[in-house]
Amino acid sequence: MATAFADLERDGVRRGLVAGPVVPSAGGPSRSLPPRFEFFDAGHPFPNAASLAAGARALELARESVLDSHSKSAQAARGGWLVVLLSGGASALLVAPVPGVTVEDKMATSRALMRAGVAIDALNCVRKHLSLVKGGRLAAAAARTATFAISDVHRPRPNDPSVIGSGPTVGDPTTFAQALAIVRHVDDVPSVVRRYLERGARGEEEETIKPDDQRLSHGIYEVIGSRETAVDGAAAAARLLGYTVHVIRRPTDGEARDASLAFLREARQSLASAGQGFCVLAAGETTVTVTGSGLGGRNQEFALAAAPEMASFGRPAVLASAGTDAIDGPTDAAGALVDSTTLERARLAGVDWQSTLAGHDAYHFFQPLGDLIMWGPTGTNVGDVQMLLVA
Repeated sequence: MATAFADLERDGVRRGLVAGPVVPSAGGPSRSLPPRFEFFDAGHPFPNAASLAAGARALELARESVLDSHSKSAQAARGGWLVVLLSGGASALLVAPVPGVTVEDKMATSRALMRAGVAIDALNCVRKHLSLVKGGRLAAAAARTATFAISDVHRPRPNDPSVIGSGPTVGDPTTFAQALAIVRHVDDVPSVVRRYLERGARGEEEETIKPDDQRLSHGIYEVIGSRETAVDGAAAAARLLGYTVHVIRRPTDGEARDASLAFLREARQSLASAGQGFCVLAAGETTVTVTGSGLGGRNQEFALAAAPEMASFGRPAVLASAGTDAIDGPTDAAGALVDSTTLERARLAGVDWQSTLAGHDAYHFFQPLGDLIMWGPTGTNVGDVQMLLVA
């Protein structure tokens, strides 16, 4: 995104930063970054020291845009804009904790909420209230903002700007009271975070920037990519390969194992009237309420839950679920695939379907079968895509 924008505005970009994991296929930041951009090897799905440095630098650039807008020089008069190229995952990549809360506290909070199966909009509500950059605060520090966003948000409001990347350039309609309610019944949230949210709910800490704040009145915002973009691209590719395509338009969500069975139910209904070469597509983002210490991710669990159903299809079939960023939970896999032979191959390999699913240990089910999807980071994020191919 940074390279494309810099190509369009060759003389207009004065300074910039990119915060994100190194993408090996892009040759690393030294080859892929345009001039005048700094690179921060920020962490995802959990922030790291580079995420913290990137958050501080982003706020500096926002404040510089205010100074530029007041300058009388012809060069600066053309500037004064903070352009934000935003993607899903930005909540972890750009971090500026509120005073008294450390980045480690925020990481512990995010881990606790994710393990509890908290949905992305609720997770980001908490993140915004612990940040000096999210919830409109980046835009409030700038003169004017132009945001171009790639969205991985599908519920409750599709492509909601206040949820994408925790909304650093748009007003936040949520409150401290809502954030406090989200963490109240979640174990392992640091006490310093609970106390901060409690003070905020009492009106003792400054709220996030609200939608009617005048500091946001000079901003523009466009969503330029989403899960629909990914599904439409996959559908076009499948048709070129001769498949009849059925697209499930509603987002895939809820507990991964339940969403998997719902996907297959609808796919079977579509399949009843289909000939050979059939493809079913969907996209979204599920959750996993984790118990135990198994290794996996929501896409791997989605695939694992489908294994018994795939064995009864009656003709060759394969189901894949993968994150478009190629990062599925705390693993090096994008997701996994499961086919009509998976359970038999697992039996021969000595891998048990029921115990691995019960322990949320899908990674160690698929690894010995060679059925993990290992793309390596793609450099983009529009949520997860599910695909069923039937011969």
